[in-house]
Amino acid sequence: MFKNLISFWKGKDFLTQVLGEFKEMLNDTKFMFASVCGTLLEGKRDLKVKDKIYEVDRKVNLLEREIRKRIVEHLSIQPTIDLPMSLVLMSVVKDAERIGDYCKNLFEIVELLDKPLKKDLFEKLFDDIDKRILEEFEKTQKAFMESDGKLAKEILLTERKVVKTCDEIVKKLAKSNFSTNEAVCLTLMARYFKRVAAHLANIGSSVILPISDLDFFDEKFRNEKDNDWKGEK
Repeated sequence: MFKNLISFWKGKDFLTQVLGEFKEMLNDTKFMFASVCGTLLEGKRDLKVKDKIYEVDRKVNLLEREIRKRIVEHLSIQPTIDLPMSLVLMSVVKDAERIGDYCKNLFEIVELLDKPLKKDLFEKLFDDIDKRILEEFEKTQKAFMESDGKLAKEILLTERKVVKTCDEIVKKLAKSNFSTNEAVCLTLMARYFKRVAAHLANIGSSVILPISDLDFFDEKFRNEKDNDWKGEK
């Protein structure tokens, strides 16, 4: 259905403008995520980085409002013809906005830490999870813009692995001898990484799921094996 909707709208000024702004939201949140992860590992409380992250977040929030405004105005003229695609766009722009919020939350951990995060400790616990999530930004944008169902399924597989990893990290931290400050901050990191991955998966899943299942893909496929998602079905 998603591919049909994109094809139907292709070339329309409204869709071109909205998709361009949504792509900008994804690029901005990717920048925020990369900047925050770099700051976490460097352990520097750089006010310039903080100001830039918050500035970009305000831009993301503004873009969300602009897109929603355009959708409402568009539907007031054509209330039924473009309703399905409008609902999809309403959903995914909220996911992009939430990613920005979680990036800010991740930056707040830098300010909560009593001492800089040890790089070897981070790598031992999180492995390359930050890099995997960063790659998902590119894949998510491509899957959505090109209505690539196969790539969307790859995104969901990665998200499931990230969720499992983050849940295991929290379990390890609950039984660790880390200081309270370190354990709390690392637990928050795991939770925020998990949520960023989940919102990217929400956007990716919009390519292959009916509108009624958006935001609930994890419940729909929780009991399915990963192999069920490989390749086209």
